[in-house]
Amino acid sequence: MSTRNETEIKRIIQVHGNLLYRTAVVILGNPHDAQDVLQETLIKYMEKSPDFQDENHEKAWLLKVTANLCRDFLRFHKRHTYVSIDELEPVCSKPQQQEILKEVLSLPPKFKTVLLLHYIEGYQLKEIAGILGISENAVKKRLQRGKEALKQKLSE
Repeated sequence: MSTRNETEIKRIIQVHGNLLYRTAVVILGNPHDAQDVLQETLIKYMEKSPDFQDENHEKAWLLKVTANLCRDFLRFHKRHTYVSIDELEPVCSKPQQQEILKEVLSLPPKFKTVLLLHYIEGYQLKEIAGILGISENAVKKRLQRGKEALKQKLSE
């Protein structure tokens, strides 16, 4: 690996690493699988060497690649996601937060992805549509269905 690539990868990890990792953990439900996807994302970055208009464009590209790799991972492994609540205790200090997170993680990937991007990361519908490569209406519907499913699970 050239010094330029190494420097760029270190910068990507410092600037976007936490966001990409959190996104992958929420979608996959497993920190070990998320690390694998994060590595694959960095490999794609090195292979493609894309030119970005600005930092937001770079961030959106990295998120889209991460989300696509997660979707591919789930498709090929066809297994249930699992995250131990114990691993997430530092993030969720209150028992109620842990219960909500547990229920969010049990949602199908297409719902938990849009919920994460909208409510946790603060992306607007148009931005989420661009990141995931779907229409704004599909994002709205997934948010609606995800919230309904979450509400139903929490009321049980």
